[in-house]
Amino acid sequence: MILGYGEPVTPPPDLSEATFTDLARHGNRPAVLTSDGTLSYRQLAGMVDELAARLGTERRLVMLAARNDLGSLVAYLAAITAGHPLLLVPADKPAALEPMITRYQPDVVLRTDDGAVELDERCPGTRHELHPELALLLSTSGSTGSPKLVRLSRENLLANARSIATYLGIESTDRAVTTLPMSYCYGLSVLNSHLLRGAGLVLTELSVVDPCLWDLVRGHRATSFAAVPYSFDLLERVGFADMDLPSLRYVTQAGGKLSPEKVRAWARTGQRRGWDLFVMYGATEATARMAYLPPDLAAEHPGAIGVPVPGGSFRIDPIEGLAAGELVYTGPNVMLGYAGSPADLALGRELHELRTGDLAVEHADGLYEVVGRRSRFVKIAGLRVDLGQVERILAELGVTAAVAGSDVDADESMVVALEGDHDPGMLLTVLASDLGVPRGAVRMHPVEHLPRLATGKIDYPAVRSLNTGRAPSPTRHAPLREGPADVPRIFAESLDRPRVDPTDTFVSLDGDSLSYVALSVRLEAALGQLPPGWHLMTVGELSGRRPPRRRRLVSLLEPSIVLRAVAIVCIVAAHVELFTFHTAHLLFVVAGFNFARFQLTGTRPVRLRRQVRSLARIVVPSVAFIFLAYVLTDDYSVANIFLLNAMVGPQEVTTQWHFWFVEMLVYVLIAVTALMLVPWLDRLERRTPFLFALGLLALTLLSRYDIVDTGLPKPLPVFWLFALGWAVARADTVQRRVLISVLAVLVVPGFFDHPLREATIVAGVLLLTWVPALPVPAILRRVTGWLAAASLYIYLTHWLVYPVLLPLGQVTAVTGSLPVGVAYWALCQWIPTALARHRRKRAAVTVPA
Repeated sequence: MILGYGEPVTPPPDLSEATFTDLARHGNRPAVLTSDGTLSYRQLAGMVDELAARLGTERRLVMLAARNDLGSLVAYLAAITAGHPLLLVPADKPAALEPMITRYQPDVVLRTDDGAVELDERCPGTRHELHPELALLLSTSGSTGSPKLVRLSRENLLANARSIATYLGIESTDRAVTTLPMSYCYGLSVLNSHLLRGAGLVLTELSVVDPCLWDLVRGHRATSFAAVPYSFDLLERVGFADMDLPSLRYVTQAGGKLSPEKVRAWARTGQRRGWDLFVMYGATEATARMAYLPPDLAAEHPGAIGVPVPGGSFRIDPIEGLAAGELVYTGPNVMLGYAGSPADLALGRELHELRTGDLAVEHADGLYEVVGRRSRFVKIAGLRVDLGQVERILAELGVTAAVAGSDVDADESMVVALEGDHDPGMLLTVLASDLGVPRGAVRMHPVEHLPRLATGKIDYPAVRSLNTGRAPSPTRHAPLREGPADVPRIFAESLDRPRVDPTDTFVSLDGDSLSYVALSVRLEAALGQLPPGWHLMTVGELSGRRPPRRRRLVSLLEPSIVLRAVAIVCIVAAHVELFTFHTAHLLFVVAGFNFARFQLTGTRPVRLRRQVRSLARIVVPSVAFIFLAYVLTDDYSVANIFLLNAMVGPQEVTTQWHFWFVEMLVYVLIAVTALMLVPWLDRLERRTPFLFALGLLALTLLSRYDIVDTGLPKPLPVFWLFALGWAVARADTVQRRVLISVLAVLVVPGFFDHPLREATIVAGVLLLTWVPALPVPAILRRVTGWLAAASLYIYLTHWLVYPVLLPLGQVTAVTGSLPVGVAYWALCQWIPTALARHRRKRAAVTVPA
């Protein structure tokens, strides 16, 4: 039932002993309001109870990939209600999701798809020892994807929700719009405090710059929303101060320090427009909130964090040599402790107070003010420098900047990120003079925008990394000798990303088999042999690896890279008739292997985006070149241009069959993309990836043994080879690898009636299955990488190149065809990069200041 605004609602119940999971007691009061309608508390309670029953009564570790949607809200409440410890991660950050699954091995993973909750049961019981008090696990603020988690109890959540509801004066008639992710402790606290009081939640993922958000606020008469400092920069852009929002009662601010000038300005704006500004202070380790500044004091004391929240208290521990001391918080919302591994989930309470790491003073009127961070000091040339003070000096000069200590020089220098168009030389002179530090100890880096986390906070690790090239200039070239410090830049340049964060992975950055080769070759040169599964490791983890101590004569490359390089050389050589060694079908095995590794991670929308993008990177350059070949020669037809020759082309082998490999690869990729669009198949593949791959292999073997006709007039069926490679990628135990090896030995022979060709495929499968790396002469490492990355492009172009070179000799025809294909590959990489940079430049010009 969807409630209308005119229908009667249940009177507010007695909430003195309520919890935020006591949903049914609020009756038919509006609980969730979206653009699609309104859901009552009674309806919400029914949905929560239904999912809680599916989760079972045995306590298990549950992971929720959360969005600001109804399904995520139901999943969160169901897990907490049923007593299952919940690990909450953002759904839109695969870089956070995959490492957490790998490290913590949740028994159940919950995701949402079009509002429905998908339950992926990975263990029928539980594989963990879970402490009775453990209720929630959250990444520490600013460390999305980090294995370090905050352990919170149900009492932590309830105490903080009651405290927030008290000082904000939340009533059942209030309605909060969800402007922050629920996977972020600040955003989650909004949900808990409002559910506690039977208030409404205007559930949305819209940004504050989206006009539709404000239509939603007006339409559902929202009374509040939460903001971080960066939100106020965006609010200025959209003219929020002059918006007509008659229902708005207050705005809360936390998630970092808002400058006193902005606090005063926004507090006065609120007074003028009829709403209050609550400046708040907190941390994930305190569940959310530790202090708030009463709205009537904001304009007069804009630099203060205010007073402790109800139930909490502060003290200041002195620090030798500093006027300020460390702020220490005590209260029922202090976390149980940290978790760094699954074994820590069995731990109970380890803390009774929280040392915030913030430097603070208490004023005579009882208000507290944070003046810096203990960790935000560096020692340069023997001088203690407050990085926060450096930012304030620059702010007084009208410069928006972020300052961090250098990773390269420990505490011997600092990195300054300057947003916008400023004169670094002039600012360097000012800072060196004001601080009394050497000019060489200050590294200035102009950036278009300061790096920020999803919460809007400054990403200080990314600022530090500017010294190591994490935010490369588009025209910057790689140094002759790259090392671990260059890893972020290598990712950015290889994947054409303007920004690469420490928590990003190759997969989360939408890498595919084409970009994988070029990136892995450069990483191998910088880091030495790459570990298995490096494509799922974060940039930060890879940057922390030690480089090779000395230059080696032999490099180690993944078998898939070496096989692609060798295979394409053999293909060209066979067509030139230099020698005959058939390897084309082996490339279908490699394609399936890479598809499973790169395209089958993340949510369904993320998977689809990757699969479509990967398909486009094959289709577009292929169609473009075949069109050119059609214009220049009489060898091809219109069917070739549209990759349809295998369906409508001639039965006999002619030049029109030159591009059969590309056509069959595209057909297979379209088929598997369509397959994974089926929701229940997608869920099945997530739940049992190896068994799914085996089942697909068994199904495709029907065409291999001619039990089912593929309907294509000429090529031998190749889908089963693709599925075989897929299964190899999913064989993650010795027993499974043995099974795949046996299957390859059994099913490949007899397919071609050509023993050497069949042995080649079997050998390739065994290499992919058992050998983590193959030795390649170091001098040929880059060449091997180029050939592997450009293998598709070499296949396309050699049909036009080698006939021209053949009169000069077979060896010349082969060696001449290879660089032309590499050049076409480089061109196809450069064009989208150039277009993307052009779009970014135009966007930067058109975005209002």
